[in-house]
Amino acid sequence: MPGLIRGVARTAVIAGTATAVSNRVSRRQQGRWAQQGEQQQQQQQAEAPPTALTPDDEMSSKIDKLKELGELKAQGLLTEEEFAAEKQKVLA
Repeated sequence: MPGLIRGVARTAVIAGTATAVSNRVSRRQQGRWAQQGEQQQQQQQAEAPPTALTPDDEMSSKIDKLKELGELKAQGLLTEEEFAAEKQKVLA
């Protein structure tokens, strides 16, 4: 019987040690992956210059917004005053 208890105790110690080591390795690896992800994100932000709208793009965008406002007014979802106010915002 003492040999059995000794075997169970040894197995418990080994299993506990293995669990502790495994957890430590997992935490270390997660830290490395997080660091790599941050570095990649910074590189992507540095490489991608901000895109500016050209005057043609701005005009197209304004026209699209005005068309949308016109459709909302035609459907009765906007009053004449609301339409005029939103139109001024778009054209400003």
